[in-house]
Amino acid sequence: MEFFKINRNIPFMSYGRYTTTISLVTFILAVFFIATKGLNFGVDFTGGTVMEVHYSQTADLNKVRGQLTDMGLHDVLVQNFGSSHDVLLQVSLKQNVVGAKLSEQILDKLRQQDASVEMRRVEFVGPQVGKDLVENGALALLLVSIGIACYLWVRFEWKFGLAAIIANLHDVIIIIGFFAFFQWDFSLTVLAALLAVLGYSVNESVVVFDRIRENFRKMRKTEVAEIIDNAITRTMSRTIITHLCTQMMVTAMLFLGGETLHYFALALTIGILFSIYSSVLVASPLLMLMGVSREDFIKTEKVAEEVLP
Repeated sequence: MEFFKINRNIPFMSYGRYTTTISLVTFILAVFFIATKGLNFGVDFTGGTVMEVHYSQTADLNKVRGQLTDMGLHDVLVQNFGSSHDVLLQVSLKQNVVGAKLSEQILDKLRQQDASVEMRRVEFVGPQVGKDLVENGALALLLVSIGIACYLWVRFEWKFGLAAIIANLHDVIIIIGFFAFFQWDFSLTVLAALLAVLGYSVNESVVVFDRIRENFRKMRKTEVAEIIDNAITRTMSRTIITHLCTQMMVTAMLFLGGETLHYFALALTIGILFSIYSSVLVASPLLMLMGVSREDFIKTEKVAEEVLP
């Protein structure tokens, strides 16, 4: 399906040095913010108390935050959960407030304004559990990255695998950099979004690499740069349609999904935008910088067909 037909090759590779320089600077800035500012981990990672309360009428979140501030709880996450009558409260251990009576104290405070408030759920996440989640989350990202690199290495050629994994990690690090710079709440849902972006980004790279491999067969007397430009140009229609449709769904979650899905959708939005950029203007120029050639492709094609027929 081609809604956007492009007849002439777009010379993407002629801008390769500029785009890779921009990506390198952006990547360094992201790493800098992660190292200096750190992530604002949510209760899932830091440990704390999670409460769900129910109001008989629409809850005023600003009033709820004000009541908690009066108690000395200044950075409590307050958001609607499921409906406008249900409110989710997350008090992290960073507040230095612990104890089994904390939930009762909060409920008593809320009932001073509205006696109809009901406690629906109370959970406590210990610091050890949070630490384990951080370690397991980092391990999950590492294993996914290794798996992607191994697949591309076998399926295409090691230069393709290296270029793709650099581009994919570029996307993930930049998303984390945004969360570090703006100090957005980093929770398990955001971690899930990072894993989704890895898969999404590698899919985009595989589509382009497949077309490059096809062009190596068909365009035998053409320069490598022109082969890559042609591959990217021929996949542009598919790229535009796929990303527009995906972003429509993510935008709906971003603006209509409430605070529970807000940062999940925000991470996906950043990931989608950068995955387009990285697959076209990072991964492909890296192939040129590493000197990919038709001989490299032919040498590994038979091995790939034997392993992955």
